[in-house]
Amino acid sequence: MPGNVHAGRGTAAPPAHVLPPVQRDGTGAPRPADGSLGTGPGTRDERSGAPTETEPATVVHRPLRRVGLAGLALHLTLALWLVLRPLPVAWVYDANLTPLASLRSSTTWQVVGEFLLLAPLGVLLPLAGGRIRARWLPSFLRTTGVSALLATGLEFLSSWAPGHVLNVDHILLAVIGVMAAHLALVPGLRHLLLTARLGRPTPPAPSAPSVPQVPVLVGPPVPAAATPAVPVAPPARPRAYAGPTPPAG
Repeated sequence: MPGNVHAGRGTAAPPAHVLPPVQRDGTGAPRPADGSLGTGPGTRDERSGAPTETEPATVVHRPLRRVGLAGLALHLTLALWLVLRPLPVAWVYDANLTPLASLRSSTTWQVVGEFLLLAPLGVLLPLAGGRIRARWLPSFLRTTGVSALLATGLEFLSSWAPGHVLNVDHILLAVIGVMAAHLALVPGLRHLLLTARLGRPTPPAPSAPSVPQVPVLVGPPVPAAATPAVPVAPPARPRAYAGPTPPAG
């Protein structure tokens, strides 16, 4: 139709109710049409006009992540040595697949040892992730799931070592220890890190070099030249002319 065609072009104009496309980056934040990135917290969505954050919610802290990965590697190495070393015993119990059935025949130190064997994973696993602003429930579920897999793998490996048998209570106690350590330490540590990071004073922006002011000499005011008055003649009045008198007949 002629109403939807630009003058001098053969392409149809978009309808008035269709909004222009909004480019988004990997974090989901809108980007301007020219491709520039937003730099301040006052960036607004072009569709709804709502303010958006230019910084993603889950920020990865790389120094903490390196520390967490190093601590995780050291702790897993120690746990492997503890569960795979042979024990010089004359006889062992049968494999236990019933939860909490072996607690009656275990000493207090054995229960505490199984409880603390993988408890540092409750702090090291979130630390290895490096997420400071992660929600506590997804972080807790991820840590519990990974620790359960690691505890199960270590228990199956230990069943092949001399003097060890498969015991499901070892897995349960290890996972409970990880859960308790995570709930007791990780939320508080994240709160402290966020408080310290937000309360850190920002360095002042470099100021522009000051330009020396040059004094300006101001003299006495100069009187304006008087403009001579030009007399204006009054407008001429129109003359009245009498019409021709007809001859007397």
